[in-house]
Amino acid sequence: MTPFGFGRKKRSVGLDIGSGFVKVAVVDHSGSAPLVERLIVRPLGADAIVEGEVMDPGLVAQTVDAIFDEEGLSQRDVVVSVGGRDVIIKPIQMDRMRKSDAKEVIRWEAEQHVPFDMDDVQLDFEVTDPEGEGLQMGVLLVAAKRELVENKVALLEEANLNPRIIDVDAFALHNALEINYPEAMRGLSSLVSIGHETTNVNILEDGVPVLTRDLSFGTRRLSLDLQRERGMLADEAENVLRGEGADERLRSFLYERAQEVGRGIERATAFLETQEVGASLGRLYLCGGGVHVPGIAEALAERLEIETTVANPIERLGVKPGALDLDAARAIAPLMMLSVGLALRRIA
Repeated sequence: MTPFGFGRKKRSVGLDIGSGFVKVAVVDHSGSAPLVERLIVRPLGADAIVEGEVMDPGLVAQTVDAIFDEEGLSQRDVVVSVGGRDVIIKPIQMDRMRKSDAKEVIRWEAEQHVPFDMDDVQLDFEVTDPEGEGLQMGVLLVAAKRELVENKVALLEEANLNPRIIDVDAFALHNALEINYPEAMRGLSSLVSIGHETTNVNILEDGVPVLTRDLSFGTRRLSLDLQRERGMLADEAENVLRGEGADERLRSFLYERAQEVGRGIERATAFLETQEVGASLGRLYLCGGGVHVPGIAEALAERLEIETTVANPIERLGVKPGALDLDAARAIAPLMMLSVGLALRRIA
């Protein structure tokens, strides 16, 4: 296993085990540009994963194993990621030095910035201005609780998979965003992934991740709100959240709920905008299953007064004929941002 690493192999399989769905992307790296070979989405049992915690590891592992068997995916080496409150991503400044020397002191630097016991974490870092000439250099520090990584590995091994690379959610999302929307790498941009239980807010400054936040907002809660406050059955609520049959009254209801995401984005960017004179969020990209909620993209664009795009992880990537149905692509593409970003990593 290569935590937070890079490698070189002709084909990579990106696996995203979310609270509502299992998503798999297969990318071929043998040509001059990455080529998407397969995109697979399968539902996961209700409450199998709650608030990021796997409630029944055996069931989840069995489901993932069955997907690989049924879809004929013979390659069992996978690229996965970790995220949530047990992962810290923080840009820091430290004395300029060679990366090899920085490896020797990064633990001490991390002690100043990471609120975890250093014996319980796995660390990695990347110099963000390697060509700089100042006395200080920018470093992106990553710390993940060791237990989080070990639990992920154990789950995958139970599913008969070999995790060759363990990335970070925010970085994998960044990969997919950068290759499909290069303009997002200029100025302040935000990539917001609206999932089943959690919304991840990622802020980029000139292409460098500078802030990540998790909001307790997702389609599961919206579904429960519709059932409780509008008297809907679960299936009816799910249909509405997929954009089917929402009348003006329901759109207004969902519009108000979307304001919570807008407030979360505003709080996340507020201090960044005060750091630099004239800096402000310029673009917003949305992904995840929640993008289908009627009016959510329009509500955020209106509240934040910025250009808002529903991100497509295959907007500029080549796709092998037959990889997926074109009609299905419009529905599932926003869910695949993380898995495609993972599959863009090359396995050694």
